[in-house]
Amino acid sequence: MSIMPIDYRAVGLKVGLEIHVQLNTGRKLFCNCPPIVRNDEPHFRVIRRLRPSMSELGEVDPAAIWEFRKHRTFVYEGYYDTTCLVELDEEPPHDPDPDSLEVALAVAMMFNAKIFDEVYVMRKTVIDGSNTSGFQRTMLIAHDGLAKFFDYKVPIQTIALEEDAARKIEERGDTVVYRLDRLGIPLIEISTGILTYSPQEVMEVAYYIGHSIKMTGKAKRGLGTVRQDVNVSIEGGAKTEIKGVPDLSLIPKVIEYEVQRQLNLLAIRDELIKRGVREDWFVKDFVDVTDIFSSTKSNLIRKVLDSGGKVIAIKTPGLKGILGKEVQPNRRFGTELADRVRVWTSLSGLIHSDELPGYGITAEEVSRVSSRLGVDSFILLAGTSDRDLVDAVDVIIDRIREALHGVPEETRAANPDGTTRFMRPRPGAARMYPETDLRPIRITEEMLARAKALIPEPIESRVGRYVSYGMSRELAMQVIKSPFYDLIDYLISEFQGRVSATLIANTVVNTMKSLQRDGVDVSVITEDHLKAIFNEYAQGVITKEAIPDIIAAWSKEPDKPISDIINKLGLRRMSPEEVRKYVMERAPKLGISDRNKLMNALMKELRGRADPSDIMAAIDEYQKSQGSK
Repeated sequence: MSIMPIDYRAVGLKVGLEIHVQLNTGRKLFCNCPPIVRNDEPHFRVIRRLRPSMSELGEVDPAAIWEFRKHRTFVYEGYYDTTCLVELDEEPPHDPDPDSLEVALAVAMMFNAKIFDEVYVMRKTVIDGSNTSGFQRTMLIAHDGLAKFFDYKVPIQTIALEEDAARKIEERGDTVVYRLDRLGIPLIEISTGILTYSPQEVMEVAYYIGHSIKMTGKAKRGLGTVRQDVNVSIEGGAKTEIKGVPDLSLIPKVIEYEVQRQLNLLAIRDELIKRGVREDWFVKDFVDVTDIFSSTKSNLIRKVLDSGGKVIAIKTPGLKGILGKEVQPNRRFGTELADRVRVWTSLSGLIHSDELPGYGITAEEVSRVSSRLGVDSFILLAGTSDRDLVDAVDVIIDRIREALHGVPEETRAANPDGTTRFMRPRPGAARMYPETDLRPIRITEEMLARAKALIPEPIESRVGRYVSYGMSRELAMQVIKSPFYDLIDYLISEFQGRVSATLIANTVVNTMKSLQRDGVDVSVITEDHLKAIFNEYAQGVITKEAIPDIIAAWSKEPDKPISDIINKLGLRRMSPEEVRKYVMERAPKLGISDRNKLMNALMKELRGRADPSDIMAAIDEYQKSQGSK
């Protein structure tokens, strides 16, 4: 599929972000358990089934109904010393963690949002198993804010404080295993208003929001501590929520591919209308075609039949060429149908006529199916469960009917390559209702005063400060976007006046990254290692050119003192007199008269052992002495 450049303004791109950041406070949000994620063997397991319930308005959330109809069983793993009855939904929640609430208030002030006088704990229906109670507790802290990052003005719709979900460990058929260690960890959710920036600019906005929260010093660090959901729509399309974009750098691709998908779905709608295709052509019925494949050479079909299963066919009149049309790279309209089947049933997918002959299915078998159905476009399903087959027919027909209206509103999951797959329908208004076990929290002046003290230096101000230290703006932005910005700040303060901020920033941001690309395990280089290196440089023991070699060597023997590493490499800095003596003896042997070429030759020989300014001074003296002869 060739991706043509998209004019995002012309297609009316609208994007919304939901940024979720885990907080690093002393306890979970609604109990006193420590907020830590564990990988050791769990101490116990419990088994549950979850069911949807009506809201106070007498309605049931459509996303909850969708999850319930999967008939799943959930296994929850926990630990006696870090999991309590609150996580198991066997004890009422405790009052919310006050420290987490203050961080949320600080973020609200930082983003100029209107803070509510009272905060109410709400229940948000979630029955995908990620919450033992069937709901997630969340508190709306503030609304209607405006965050400013350089030239970006970002409307902030809401700021919420909520409990994180349980961690999915594995899926085994209809059974899903979750671990309770992550359930209840405090999480700040920032929901933006509509953004009309380019996909690349949206990625930058997402970074600045998450980074601003981290700069409070109260956010967790590491993989999985920040998660992004992206809402995308275009003119004539539909709002699509894409959950769990795993990495910031994937956001532009996710947006691009979702726009492409919606444009292609609109094109499919128009083509179906042009062909005169109608909804009533598609009925929730099927034809058993098992006998046609009784002698099939298709391994995929053979495996099902040998297990006592059957093959059924669904008529899809008017869809010839449509089922195989790509909507995203390597994903076709048929894939959209297959996603629904995989989510709804235990079937692995479907086969459609646009991709046949294929999968070992012969042209003759295709012709026989087509003749029996009386159409040249059809879908094949193979399975051992009659219930799965009937359910699959229902969801396929529903999705085809939706295609006649364009883009359905739905929640999708991000794939590692930036494409997306169907998860569930969009939730409805009946999803949220009050938590009856907890009283409202009145926001006091004392709470606001403590929160105000947590507000960090604005990003734009921080960049200006780095530039004032002598850094280029480009390097200052690299520091801002580095996960080690706080370490760089500390080192700059520690060596102020003795080591340039530019050298410190370049070492941490660029040198370490370059060494890592070359296979050096820089993860063992700690703050103490870097302090020792910069201390040796400040005292004139080493040159800045020696720093990469020292880091690379020290990573192999991190417990050795730095003096041993320097001596082993022979990188102790030569004095100006030693450099002068070396140049005076070596230059005549090199026989290079050009000043710059001579400098390059000597730099190669003395790299890491001599300061370039000392070498240049010695060259000038040498050439001057040669000219006087």
